Amino acid sequence: MNKAIDMKIVVKKENAVSKQFLGVDFVVLSIGIDTMVTKMIYKPTDNVPFHNHPNEQSGYIISGKYSLKLNGQEYLLSSGDAYSIPANIEHSFEIIEAGEVIDVFSPIRQDYL
Repeated sequence: MNKAIDMKIVVKKENAVSKQFLGVDFVVLSIGIDTMVTKMIYKPTDNVPFHNHPNEQSGYIISGKYSLKLNGQEYLLSSGDAYSIPANIEHSFEIIEAGEVIDVFSPIRQDYL
């Protein structure tokens, strides 16, 4: 199978795919050969407990306030902050104030398709 066929080279906002995973709303913005870009739309009632996945995850906080916990540390994040989480590292993401976050995953999260 040619991976390039599945790529979303350009996705106009009106064509972005809205999804939900474990109660969290998000939009798949683009899918490349090895990466996926999503916009997470966090509500105050969302809960992202400790978990891990085989995907490296890097994020950028557009709005809201969050607590990222990993490796025994807690990081308070707000608009303009960014983070990177290596693959297979246990982490949690607490929503302190609703907002939006851009996440990039590599490889593509199959459970988000």
